[in-house]
Amino acid sequence: MNAMIHANRRILVLGGSGFLGRHVCEKLHRAGFAITVPTRRASNAKSVQHLPRLTVVEANVHSEAALARLLPGHDAVVNLIAILHGSEEAFEHTHVTLPTKLAKASAESGVTRLVHVSALGVALDSPARYQRSKARGEQLLRNAGLELTVLRPSVIFGEGDRFLNLFARLQSIFPVVPLAGAHAKFQPVWVEDVAQAVVECLKVTPSQPVIECVGPDVLTLADLVRVAGRHGSHQRPIVALPLALGRLQAMVMELAPGEPLMSRDNLAAMSVDNVASGTLPGMGVLGITPSSVHSIAPTYLGT
Repeated sequence: MNAMIHANRRILVLGGSGFLGRHVCEKLHRAGFAITVPTRRASNAKSVQHLPRLTVVEANVHSEAALARLLPGHDAVVNLIAILHGSEEAFEHTHVTLPTKLAKASAESGVTRLVHVSALGVALDSPARYQRSKARGEQLLRNAGLELTVLRPSVIFGEGDRFLNLFARLQSIFPVVPLAGAHAKFQPVWVEDVAQAVVECLKVTPSQPVIECVGPDVLTLADLVRVAGRHGSHQRPIVALPLALGRLQAMVMELAPGEPLMSRDNLAAMSVDNVASGTLPGMGVLGITPSSVHSIAPTYLGT
């Protein structure tokens, strides 16, 4: 472990109003940190505005000028901003260009402590645009001379998620679940455990630059759909789709209005198991024993 950031210090949280961000902000607040959450519109941060030591600032964090204004006065930055769906340009904008601007602003402001939440399975040669762009973002941050810790979570679940809740809701509507990527493997991790990992990394900088955030269970996507059904209101039969039909399903979902339930890029990512590599440390180095999806899912599904 390296230098400690004391609990009364100020932390800039990019993406603090999102699913993971809300949990990170709550845990940072309980630990005594002061938090700044930039957002395009203050109304987007209603979920965290009630925290007394948290300040919401209206700003576009994709602007270099905005980052230059935001960083001074803070002791560290947490970057949680990511997208799961989009074009090559959208992934580049979010996962590569933003970290590039953040690295530059950090160097110029002298705020060089950064906790960056990436994703498990990132690789420059990944079949998925999402994972390739995440890998490029990590690479440039590592080369920027920052005091950097990268957290790589598997799929994140918890109250308010768009994962198990989605599968529970689908099973309350449809008599069967046609499922692309049914045999893809994941090591799902509780949102509270990932949020606590962020906090621990800010209390004392880990000596390990990359930490994999995974739960104790390796489950297929079909297994996770069954978990969602069992603890939700209905459990429906699953029809595993062959690859060609899965791609067709994903393509149709991409055409639907709003954020797609699944994209062809998601399907490409699932061609590689999303489990711990076995070569990098896990959350145990932060003193965290991850919770099982089997123990947490019943507490929020079907309620």
